[in-house]
Amino acid sequence: MHVVADGASAPEGDFILPFLLDAPDLHGRLVRLGASIDEIVRQHDYPEPVARLLAEALTLTAVLSAALKFEGIFTLQTKGDGPVSLLVCDATHSGALRGYAKVDEDSFPGEIDITAPVPGLLGSGHLALTVDHGGDQGADMERYQGIVELTGKTLEDCVHHYFRQSQQFQAALKLTVSGGPAEPWRSGALMLQRLPTDENAIDAPEKTEAWKSAMVAMANCDQSDLANRAKSPFDLLYELFTEDGVRVFDHKVARAECRCSSDRVRVVLASIAIEELEELKEDGQIAVTCEFCNRKILFDESDIAAISNP
Repeated sequence: MHVVADGASAPEGDFILPFLLDAPDLHGRLVRLGASIDEIVRQHDYPEPVARLLAEALTLTAVLSAALKFEGIFTLQTKGDGPVSLLVCDATHSGALRGYAKVDEDSFPGEIDITAPVPGLLGSGHLALTVDHGGDQGADMERYQGIVELTGKTLEDCVHHYFRQSQQFQAALKLTVSGGPAEPWRSGALMLQRLPTDENAIDAPEKTEAWKSAMVAMANCDQSDLANRAKSPFDLLYELFTEDGVRVFDHKVARAECRCSSDRVRVVLASIAIEELEELKEDGQIAVTCEFCNRKILFDESDIAAISNP
């Protein structure tokens, strides 16, 4: 009947808010993103349907990563035979987001049904969700990955298909994205999951009824409220789950942040033969552009010499 926040004020800006229902073993995440996804999307000059697809993928990445306990990097990636052959988004355990899409301009159709971006933009292929444990990317990281076919009209459909294949837990989510060339990109997402405490507990009658009740509440949720900055997230959760007490926990601030650096690129260039490095030069420089943030990193003759002769 209430929202318990232990005296904490409702989060503002871009956030990931975990909560727990009094109903047995029902955990949730509420995500609102604005400045972070707007910055990431506008780093590239994507056609509007691709920009919207990337905003959706970033929001899904934020909410899915928050449902896991890990220290490292969570990645959502699609590969398909459509005009967007590759879509990659990732989030660190601290809330840093980044993402990009690889677009084949030559095969891009004149019109796209934004209600069905998977068949129109991604085509046939697969969705991979990956957790790399161990801080930053490197050889010492432990990797866990789940892969499913791209099934459905939207990325949300594809993630629900992934949930249906999972034997570990049941989950459901709801997503909204708005924005465009003249409007900032904004999004919101709500995710609920139920975790079994023993082998048969997930099918216990009281848990099944609680889950059905929660799914009805989610189905009746006004999607626009998920991203509505004028509506307190505490009020939203109270209104949705009025029959169940809601306990919220410390929120995480979500932000746009790329991990590219000159040192990372230098390591890659050091693995390339000297002859190939020479072929990469233009006007005495090697220019490397980060696919995520579009930042250009330049290496001059002295840098290249140092790389070639460590």
